This record gives sequence, structure tokens and C-alpha cells, in this order.
Amino acid sequence: MIDVMMFLLVFFVLISINVIPALGIKMNLPSANSVKEDHPPVRVILGIGSDGTYQLEGQTFASLEGLQASLLAIKNQNEAKSNSTASRPSGARLAVIINGDELSPLQRLVDVMDMLKSNGIDSMTIAAKKKQ
Repeated sequence: MIDVMMFLLVFFVLISINVIPALGIKMNLPSANSVKEDHPPVRVILGIGSDGTYQLEGQTFASLEGLQASLLAIKNQNEAKSNSTASRPSGARLAVIINGDELSPLQRLVDVMDMLKSNGIDSMTIAAKKKQ
């Protein structure tokens, strides 16, 4: 019985460190001249508080205009970095994750989403927690 358990332990350890190759279909992908590298977007967390404040990457803003100015600065910095770095293509995407307090009015969320769209940021996600 101990021998079987020892064998299973060794087997799982070897599988986890890829000594024994996993089964699967081996493929050689075709090549093309116009391949575009897909880089993940830069994620920014934006919070909407129930007291009417906004938070962007830890900074608190009392107005939507202040939030917009800071967000545009992040977007411009991201675009400047992507233009100067060969590893990131020009026009690197900015994805905004919106964390809204459940007591904040829906109009604040709509205002934020409208502001993002009008500034050319189309990638946004609304964060939520699972109901208990």
C-alpha cells in the first residue's frame, strides 16, 4: 500500500514539473507575414463612491472633471510609452475596471461610462461580487 502511494506521489510530482510530457495534439502553427502581436491591455481601476466621490488608482476626486483629467493623463502616458517601446504596438489599449458602491446612484455610473466613451476608451468592465 505504501509503495502505491509513493508511486502516485512521485508520478504527480513529475507531472507537475513537466518531466513527463502532458498528452495533447502537437501542432506546428502556420506562418504569415502580417502577424499582429496581441498584448494585454493596461488595466486601470476606477471607483465610484456612494458619497459622490471618484477614485482612480488610489487618488480621490470630488468631480468628474478631475477624474477625466487624470484618466487622460494616464491614457496619454500609456500611448507615449507604447510609441517609444518596441515591445508594445502603438495604440496600446487601456481597460478600465469600474468598482461602484452598491448605494451610488446609477446616473454616476452612466456619467463615467459616457466620459470614458467620449475620450476614446471603449474597454470597460463593471466589477461585482457574487451574491451569497
